[in-house]
Amino acid sequence: MHLARHIALGVKSLLRHKLRSLLTVLGVVFGVGSVVAMVSVGEGASAEAMRQIEMLGSKNIIVSSVKPQADKKIAAATHRSFTSVYGLLYDDEERIRQGCRAVVHTVGAKIMTHPMRLGDRAEDVRVVGTTPRWFELIERPLLAGRVLTRDDLDQAAAVCVLAEQPARSVLAGRPSIGQIVRIGQEAYRVVGIVATEDVEGDVQTPDRPTDAYIPLTVARQRYGDVVVQRRSGSFVREEVELHQLIAQVEDIEQVEPTAAAIESMLQKFHRKVDYEIVVPLSLLRQARRTQYLFKVVLGSIAGISLLVGGIGIMNIMLASVTERTREIGIRRAIGARRRQIIGQFLTETVVLSTSGGLIGILLGLAIPALITRLTDVPTVMTTSSVVLSLGISVAVGIVFGLYPAIRAARLDPIVALRWE
Repeated sequence: MHLARHIALGVKSLLRHKLRSLLTVLGVVFGVGSVVAMVSVGEGASAEAMRQIEMLGSKNIIVSSVKPQADKKIAAATHRSFTSVYGLLYDDEERIRQGCRAVVHTVGAKIMTHPMRLGDRAEDVRVVGTTPRWFELIERPLLAGRVLTRDDLDQAAAVCVLAEQPARSVLAGRPSIGQIVRIGQEAYRVVGIVATEDVEGDVQTPDRPTDAYIPLTVARQRYGDVVVQRRSGSFVREEVELHQLIAQVEDIEQVEPTAAAIESMLQKFHRKVDYEIVVPLSLLRQARRTQYLFKVVLGSIAGISLLVGGIGIMNIMLASVTERTREIGIRRAIGARRRQIIGQFLTETVVLSTSGGLIGILLGLAIPALITRLTDVPTVMTTSSVVLSLGISVAVGIVFGLYPAIRAARLDPIVALRWE
């Protein structure tokens, strides 16, 4: 009953000076709104980054062939024809599988680009020569038909599995499964269609939206290991056996030690650094550390905003104590205790800060929704951020209202009654 009465008196007192109360509460509104909005944007960005990294597989180690810088400089500076030999070897896959106990599965891939045609329709596709194990390590939904099988690999069958994008653009309006398409100069029978995940930015999944998967044995027979790039007056030949190698370990705790072992092994058999190792688990941990730092920075910025709002509340309550000195003296003269005076003024500050917090939460909920609608940037609203923001606004009212309340309670009743 006392609390309800204090709240009613607090609201009545604040409504006497509507504009002043509104301006005072704006500091809390913007502080709380910024907390909710920035946390939502930060959570959305972090969730998207982690989703992209997790698509690589937390137990996978991805090794890619990389053209050495020395070969790039030669290609740019010289006009002569030459052959650049670099990248992963077929033997590297066997060495990793036999030499690393923690590795349970490996899959290699030859990657090249060719046009795919059917009738008058054509699109450039990324041809991935691989094994059936690819679809186990890079799990994607199967939309139609089947994936590559062991028989396809052993028999060097001229079959392909298409990603959704080239299937739609080239095979639209025609039966997909069983259709014969030409990739480069070679004919393939479509046996399946899979979904893919295309990720923008530094983190890139092994698959692409323009993929066409064929058996590795077929890729070796029909395309070989040498790719010729013709330029005016010369040509550059690149000899690469495997463009990518994915190793999956048994236990997530063994991922990083195994990656170090693989790097040490490759250093022994490669005279130049013509490979790159990506460990999704390390990227995931780094993303989580970045997310934590991001939250700390956002919390600090929002804390400054709330500090400014709290100082505004303290200022207005000190002015209120001065204005209501005679009222306080009358209440003390008729028997009001100090704790009742403290309770009254403290309730007013909490009502002021809590109302600002509620308005700020509504503002904070509206801003991320508007950002997502206008820019397609993902945002994630968490219950914890809303509860935390509301709790902080109440705490601001208590902390910054305590001193004015104590000051009001300590006024001498006789001096207060004489106040004009």
